[in-house]
Amino acid sequence: MNSILLAGTVIVNFALIAYSIAIFNEQRHRRANNRVMFFLSAGILFDIIATICMVSGSTHSFMSSHGFLGYSALLAMLIDFILLWRFRSKYGPGLLISKSLHLYSRYAYAWWVIAYITGALIVALRHA
Repeated sequence: MNSILLAGTVIVNFALIAYSIAIFNEQRHRRANNRVMFFLSAGILFDIIATICMVSGSTHSFMSSHGFLGYSALLAMLIDFILLWRFRSKYGPGLLISKSLHLYSRYAYAWWVIAYITGALIVALRHA
């Protein structure tokens, strides 16, 4: 594995940690508090950097089935990020998040974890 792909692999693990902290806190408290927004922001940043590393370091086409899955998962988390920031800007960090946004956050995170797991499986199977 080349160094750019290795960097992307390490960074995507940071994204997983940050997203997990953010979404577990959001799901538990149903608020867009400072902790949720900080870790969600960090997750987005790590995810974008990891995606750039993986695309630039890969010898495969960036439009593969895993690529599509990964891009759509990043987009889902980016939409969640925007919706939560918009909700927080309008209502503040103390108000309970709407049921629909609360549910969307859960599904976006689940989709992202599926993309993460399939990426890990692809790498494991290639190097087995």
